[in-house]
Amino acid sequence: MSDQQVSRRDFLKSSATLTGALVLACYVPGLAPCCSAAEAGFAPNAFVRLSADGSVTVIVGKSEMGQGTFTALAMLVAEELDCDWDRVRVEAAPVAPAYNHTTFGLQVTGGSSSVWSEWQRLSEAGAAARQMLVLAAAQAWQVQPEQCRTERGSVLGPAGRRSSYQDLVERAARLPVPTKVRLKDPRDYRLVGRPTHRLDSPAKVAGSAVFGIDVHTPGMLVAVLMRPPVFGATLKDFQDSKALQVPGVRRVVAVPAGIAVLADGFWPAKLGRERLQATWDLGPGGALSTPRMREEYAGRAATPGTVAAKRGTAGAALARAEKVLRAEYEVPYLAHAPMEPLNCFVDLKADHCHIRTGSQFQTVDRDAAAKAAGLRPEQVTLETTFLGGGFGRRANPASDFVVEAVQVAKAAGQPVKVIWTREDDLKGGYYRPMWYDRISAGISGGRLTSWQHTIVGQSIIAGTSFEAALVKDGIDDTSVEGAADLPYAVDHLLVDLHTMKNPVPTLWWRSVGHSHTAFVVESFLDEVAAALGKDPLICRRELLKNKPRHLGVLNAAARLADWGSPLPAGHGRGIAVHASFKSYVAQVAEVSLDPAGALRVHRVFCAVDCGSVVNPDTIRAQMESGIVFGLSAALYGAITLKDGRVEQTNFDSYPVVRLDAMPKVEVEIVKSTEKPGGIGETAVPPIAPAVANALCALTGARVRALPLTPERIAAARPGRTT
Repeated sequence: MSDQQVSRRDFLKSSATLTGALVLACYVPGLAPCCSAAEAGFAPNAFVRLSADGSVTVIVGKSEMGQGTFTALAMLVAEELDCDWDRVRVEAAPVAPAYNHTTFGLQVTGGSSSVWSEWQRLSEAGAAARQMLVLAAAQAWQVQPEQCRTERGSVLGPAGRRSSYQDLVERAARLPVPTKVRLKDPRDYRLVGRPTHRLDSPAKVAGSAVFGIDVHTPGMLVAVLMRPPVFGATLKDFQDSKALQVPGVRRVVAVPAGIAVLADGFWPAKLGRERLQATWDLGPGGALSTPRMREEYAGRAATPGTVAAKRGTAGAALARAEKVLRAEYEVPYLAHAPMEPLNCFVDLKADHCHIRTGSQFQTVDRDAAAKAAGLRPEQVTLETTFLGGGFGRRANPASDFVVEAVQVAKAAGQPVKVIWTREDDLKGGYYRPMWYDRISAGISGGRLTSWQHTIVGQSIIAGTSFEAALVKDGIDDTSVEGAADLPYAVDHLLVDLHTMKNPVPTLWWRSVGHSHTAFVVESFLDEVAAALGKDPLICRRELLKNKPRHLGVLNAAARLADWGSPLPAGHGRGIAVHASFKSYVAQVAEVSLDPAGALRVHRVFCAVDCGSVVNPDTIRAQMESGIVFGLSAALYGAITLKDGRVEQTNFDSYPVVRLDAMPKVEVEIVKSTEKPGGIGETAVPPIAPAVANALCALTGARVRALPLTPERIAAARPGRTT
């Protein structure tokens, strides 16, 4: 590639950055003012800082919530920079256009997209820095750059010359920045593709890592809110005299989100809230109940919906099929339940607002906070802390937990940290939608010929600022993903959608629409295999013969599990395969029933093809994480409503898989030279159907509703279905 140059002045608008550090950045806090990617001369370039002390700081515009993003993205920079990995540090980026998602156009962490969206530009940022360091050394030695090479943070030249990067920083900082760089051949990678220790682990192990809930400043109050008891309720009146008697409680104020009790710490704020007396107008939300909603959904599923995908004439093909299978599946609302409940710190001044929180949606949260504060976006500083889990809850188009914290700070007149309790978090809304599916398949001539799938549930996108862009012809793609793009070879296909409306707030949940469509499609595919008299693995192979990446993970998982080999007495085995977020995952689950009829998952064999790999340790960890997350939902997860109120309050009524119930997980990463895909969510969709299929193989019980409770399993024994 040619090495077009731009002036250093055009790249950095401040001479202050020319001493002590080489900064490739549009904005690095405390070092350089903001400038656009265009002004920088190549895009993007806001991601790396080399200091005279030898440290390399990578500025990451993605949130770190345990998924390994800080490490993987730093590895991309470090690989091309050819620096010493032990000298690499990571900083969370500020909110700035330079850090916007390369596809979504906002600063956001979601869609399992961090690596694939950043691979190119972070690699280029690292390569540009390396190229400048090489040029600086070559000029000092009066040789050609082509005579030099780099190795672990040093430039090596002819005649045994060697200079460390830190010795070259000042000279390199005076050079023009290349607009085009040459990236390494993947065959020359020294770091990418190899197991690498996590950069965030030491601070988390030592307890020095700062999560949102850890934020504290002198003079800060802590607020706990009483929120409406049902969705859509409005406050009529409240009495705060008893709350104000609690030592440490300073004020009680009404805000749009409810009633805020402000105190010197969390515990007095919580005790104060318990003594509040409030009267609410419940509105229509007070009539919501899960059984009534289920009945309404089931009735709608029996009628044609808005077409999401169509191939051939599914209805006519079903009518003439030799055999027709019909089934109804359902899944409940699910809470995100991150280990760290929601929280947000706000210091609001007349002309500026400083926010510290665990955000997945920096641009949206910053702009929403500005609107709530009556400020311009550039007057709001949002500092992203570590997140103790997110799963989509901290990427809310309504920015609910950030906006309410701004409103509380405005009422308080001093810095405030709002903390949600676990009960607030579970009962406070924004769930994975409840879904009801009616599905049919036609079989003729010993093969699957037609497939018709009706989906009923709420839209995540409708009613948000993203509706105009993301809902097309009445179809929210997040409602039908994993179903409308059915991978199985079938001549006649129809997928349609009914979008329901009710006051229950919904939001993307780890793997979004795939979290329910995979359960329906992969469970029903096993029913098709049984009707065809075929082994579930063989049936899938035949229907996926033109899908090599599906087949690759399917065969790998089957090989890992030794599919077809004898199992211990009382054990069953099931398989599922699903593609999501540009990656492919297959899983085999081995299960049994305990004496009380409860399902126990002993082993999960997982194969993943996520394209090019950055850190295999991260991929294995995310497969394990997705499996335990999805398994918690499959075995236990359900948010239910009675008289408008959420019935689940904490982990006693909304359980997750505990250590003694965790299956042994084996993961195989299928080698691939394809472009990188997502990894944070892709292990979630296949686990529920793999377990349900294993249960059916063991007992003959086809359970078509989640979670897979002992009661449902007992009711689904041969002769009965649920």
